[in-house]
Amino acid sequence: MAAELTVHQLIAKHRPTLDQALEAIRTRAYWSPHPEHPKAYGEHGSLDMAAGKAAFDALLGTRLDLGQPGTDGFVGGEVSPYGIELGVEYPHADVDVLLPAMKAGQKAWRDAGAEIRAVVCLEILKRISDRTHEFALAVMHTSGQAFMMAFQAGGPHAQDRGLEAVAYAYVEQVRTPDTAEWTKPQGKRDPLALTKQFTPVPRGIGLVIGCNTFPTWNGYPGLFASLATGNAVLVKPHPRAVLPLALTVQVARDVLSEAGFDPNLVALTAERPGEGIAKTLATRPEIRIIDYTGSTAFGDWLEANARQAQVYTEKAGVNSVLVESAGDYKGMLANLAFSLSLYSGQMCTTPQNLLIPRDGIRTDEGPKTFDEVVADLARSVDGLLGDDARANALLGAIVNPDVKARLEAAAGLGEVALASREIANPEFPGAVVRTPVVVKLDGAKPDDEAAYMSECFGPVSFAVAVDSASDAVELLRRTIREKGAMTVGAYTTDEEVEQAVQEVCLEEAAQLSLNLVGGVYVNQTAAFSDFHGSGGNPAANAALCDGAFVANRFRVVEVRREA
Repeated sequence: MAAELTVHQLIAKHRPTLDQALEAIRTRAYWSPHPEHPKAYGEHGSLDMAAGKAAFDALLGTRLDLGQPGTDGFVGGEVSPYGIELGVEYPHADVDVLLPAMKAGQKAWRDAGAEIRAVVCLEILKRISDRTHEFALAVMHTSGQAFMMAFQAGGPHAQDRGLEAVAYAYVEQVRTPDTAEWTKPQGKRDPLALTKQFTPVPRGIGLVIGCNTFPTWNGYPGLFASLATGNAVLVKPHPRAVLPLALTVQVARDVLSEAGFDPNLVALTAERPGEGIAKTLATRPEIRIIDYTGSTAFGDWLEANARQAQVYTEKAGVNSVLVESAGDYKGMLANLAFSLSLYSGQMCTTPQNLLIPRDGIRTDEGPKTFDEVVADLARSVDGLLGDDARANALLGAIVNPDVKARLEAAAGLGEVALASREIANPEFPGAVVRTPVVVKLDGAKPDDEAAYMSECFGPVSFAVAVDSASDAVELLRRTIREKGAMTVGAYTTDEEVEQAVQEVCLEEAAQLSLNLVGGVYVNQTAAFSDFHGSGGNPAANAALCDGAFVANRFRVVEVRREA
C-alpha cells in the first residue's frame, strides 16, 4: 500500500480520537479510549487473555532483533520479581552508528507536519492497546506489579498518558499558523507585504531513560511527546525492565515503516551488566531532550551535566498526609490503608509521612488519641491484607533487593505500630511479597527527623506525632520545600486548617487531595484530568502532562518572502 494512502487512512482512523483527546484536556472531564477491564478487549475477552499469555510465553528465551543499525551484540538477564528468568535478549547498540542513522529520518518526519505525526503516534498506541494482555504480563514480570495493576497502569493508563502527551504536543504546534500574509500600510507609498511560513522544528534526538517500577506509564509521556513534536527517540530502559519498552519500540518501528517513515526514528539501547550507559548517552551532543524517572541523585546529575539537552525529570519526594480531623473516620482509614498497600508502596505517589497531632484528632466517632489513630490504621491494613490471595493481588512483589533492605531496616527506626509480614504466592513461589510496616516517630526529635525527612521508597510509612495542626502545616511546608512531594493528602473538618494546607500546596507547588474516603486514592491520577507532579518542587521539574512538558521539545522557525 502506498505511503500516502496509508497516511490518509491514519488520519481518517485516528483524527476523531485526537479530537476527543483535545476536548478532554480542555474540559478536564473523565475520558479514556482504553478500557480498564481485561474482558473488554476483543469479542471474547477471556480468549484475548489466553492469547496474551501465549504471546508473552513465546517471548521468553528468545532474541528480540529490532533490525537496528549499529547492533554490535545482544544483551539480556532480566529476572522477574516473581522468580522467573525471562531470558530475552535485546540489541546492544554502537551509538556512533545508531545515532547518525536516527537523525537521517528526522527531515521527512519534520516535514510531515503535526497532524500526521499525531495520527502515526495514535496508530502506535492503538497497536499497543490491541496487545494489552501481552504488555501487561511484560510489565508484571519486570516491575513486580500484580497482574491487575500491571494490566491497568501498564496498559490503558500508560496508553492514556501517551495519548495525552500527543494531544498537548499537537495543541502547542498548531498554536502558530503554517503561513501568514503580512501587510503593513505605508501611507501614500505601497504597503509592505510579506508571506511568512512557520515550521515547528525538532530539537534533535530525545533520550528516554526508563524506570524499573512503571516502565510504560512513566516512559510513554516523554516518548510520545518527543516523537509527536518531530524528534527521533532513543529508549534506554532500566536493566531490570527492558521487555515492555523493547516491545514498544518494536511496534513503533513497524508503524513508522508502514507509514512511509524511517523506522530508526525510534530505537532501543539496552546495556550490558554494570555498563551504566545513561551518563554517556545523556551528554552526547546528538541528545537534545532527556526524559528521566528515578533517583534524586541521578536526576540532579542530569540537570547539572546534560547541559546540551532539555531535561525533564521525575525524581523522589517525601509525600505527606496531614490528619487533623475526620468526618468519616472509617472511610479515612480504609482509604489510607489501600493507599499504603497498593503495589507495596512502590509508587512515587505513595504517602510516607502521616502527620498526626500528638493530642489526637476529632472524628465522627468521637475523639481519638494519636495511639488510637495509628492502631486503628494498622488494624485497617491488617484487615485489608488479611486474606493472602487478596494481599497478593494488591501488593504484587518487591521489585528489587534495595526495597527489601529498606523495609527491613525501617523497623529499627522507632516503635513499630504495624509489623511487616511475609506472604507466600502459590502461583510464584519465588516472589518476595511483604505487607507494609508503620513506624511511630516523634516530630520533635532530631533523630526521628532524619528518618521521616528522607524518602524510604517501598512499603514503609511513618506516623509522625506533631504538637498541633499548625505545626503539622509548617512541617508539611518544610518537607515539600526541602525534599519535594509528588502528592499531598489532608483530612480535616476545620475550614481554617483546610485553607492553610491548600495555601501551603499552592505556594510550594504540590498536588493536593482533600478528605478522600471513597474509591479515589491520593497515589492515583487520571490522564487528561489530573496532573502528575507539578514541576514546581524538588520532586520533579516537570508535570505529566501540561503545555510546558511538550512546548520546549520543538522551536518554530520562520521563513519570510516578499509577497
